[in-house]
Amino acid sequence: MEKETTRQEVQELVKKIVDTKDVKSLVFMGCGASYSELFGAYYYALQNSKELGSYLLEANEFNYDVPNYFGENTVAIIASLGGTTKETLKAVHNAKEKGATVLALTFAPDSPLTKETDYVLQHKFFESYATKSSKQKVALTFAVELLHALGESNNYNEMVQGLSVVDEVANDAAASVDNDAQKFAERYKDEDKVFTLSSGSNRGVGYSTANFIFMEMQWITGVNLDSAELFHGPFELAVEEAPFLLFMSDGRTRHLDSRALEFLQRFGTKYTVIDAKDYWLDSKMDASVVDYFDPLVLTSVMRKFAEYLGKARKHPLSKRRYMWKLENY
Repeated sequence: MEKETTRQEVQELVKKIVDTKDVKSLVFMGCGASYSELFGAYYYALQNSKELGSYLLEANEFNYDVPNYFGENTVAIIASLGGTTKETLKAVHNAKEKGATVLALTFAPDSPLTKETDYVLQHKFFESYATKSSKQKVALTFAVELLHALGESNNYNEMVQGLSVVDEVANDAAASVDNDAQKFAERYKDEDKVFTLSSGSNRGVGYSTANFIFMEMQWITGVNLDSAELFHGPFELAVEEAPFLLFMSDGRTRHLDSRALEFLQRFGTKYTVIDAKDYWLDSKMDASVVDYFDPLVLTSVMRKFAEYLGKARKHPLSKRRYMWKLENY
């Protein structure tokens, strides 16, 4: 049976850490999808802490260029789904050598990733559409509890309540989008590129969709764009029938997405919007924190879109040219 580290277990780990260490920086690390799935927790800590430094690093880049702040006052969460990504394993070793407190975040608690780490955080994955976001949820829970323990959080109760209901919201959202997902798949199945737009806490979803759903799983060129940056160069390619996918925020950066949408409409692009507001997050949790839960819900919805796209293209999501097939790269 799949297991997810509970909030109480996270609280206990956080207490052990803050009782023994003067925590100055919180670092999230991974490769590929694991890297992108840490963005939401990083963004929460970045936006809500005053003294704690929050950082998101690509694990293999860290291996070759360790930042000066990284050391004994660092807590590092290092993620890998199966716990076997060789670059991530090296990052664990290097982080420990620098004196950091290291937590493995993985589906497989007995995997090689956990052998050198101080603690293990376990996430689910296969159980439901909501558990496609379980890694994000556990990382976010840790960030929420750490900021609270350090006295840096002013929305702790709202975040805890949101964490208690987000799985239900995500599963309900995924269950409601079959018609939209099928229309998307039929409309985009012959495209050889898609421009993906997102903002704020959803930038990890945009990154993941472009790099892993489109490019890795479907061999479609995915171009990942920030909604705010659309107007500083990329909008030159927003021409008639240019294919765009916009993840629209339900929170503070919604204006950026709305402005991008108006531009896409103005010039007749082929656009699809996946709007977090459609899934009624603010009816289940305080509106002030919906930003931080948008990515979990949108990830679940996009997974449904991806499944329909793979069927329409007769290209299973598990099909690869190189991954799992080449030994040396």
